[in-house]
Amino acid sequence: MESFLNSIRNDHHQFDSGKLEDHFDSNPNDTIARWLREAIEKPANEPNAMSVSTVDSEGFPRSRIVYLKELVEDGLIFYTNYSSFKGNSIEGNNKVHVLIFWPELERQISISGFAEKVPDEMNDLYFESRPYGSKIGAWASHQSEILSSRQELEDRVNFYVDKFPLNVPRPPHWGGYLVKPTKIEFWQGRPSRLHDRIVYMKNEKNWKMTRLNP
Repeated sequence: MESFLNSIRNDHHQFDSGKLEDHFDSNPNDTIARWLREAIEKPANEPNAMSVSTVDSEGFPRSRIVYLKELVEDGLIFYTNYSSFKGNSIEGNNKVHVLIFWPELERQISISGFAEKVPDEMNDLYFESRPYGSKIGAWASHQSEILSSRQELEDRVNFYVDKFPLNVPRPPHWGGYLVKPTKIEFWQGRPSRLHDRIVYMKNEKNWKMTRLNP
């Protein structure tokens, strides 16, 4: 999977905040990459933050903020604990929704698609790049499970610090998901609430673009 994030950070494209008329690419992934680049350069507050919504076994939706770690040709990648609420929900129903919102740019991207686990080699590579404390935390936190006290968590942290003083292997329950979009809506704020809404729907390998009323 070819990543766009490094090229986005290294591309010094000048964002024109006064230009509301925007063009949209034939491939929506190119527009996502461009908008993300402009959010990083603005800079927007937490440009990589996004909300991921899943549906649990009882049919209730649940949303949480995660970080977009990779933007690749097939979609968006984030990392988490596979045993968490979100992991269990995706295991039962891999239809997900992603929302990215940059209020400074008056922009949001709404994405519907399917989540699938990324290959272990990608998980290992990214996990190795994380700080030592974050690696220990991935072992110590039984994400989404009931915790009797803060001390219980800190005791587990100390246990894994003693167990892995130098090299911390990736926990088998920790890894990434690739969200493969089937529908992408770009929302650009405009005066008088007459916003631009450009929607891409995927039909097999092709994208069809339409415009919605604000």
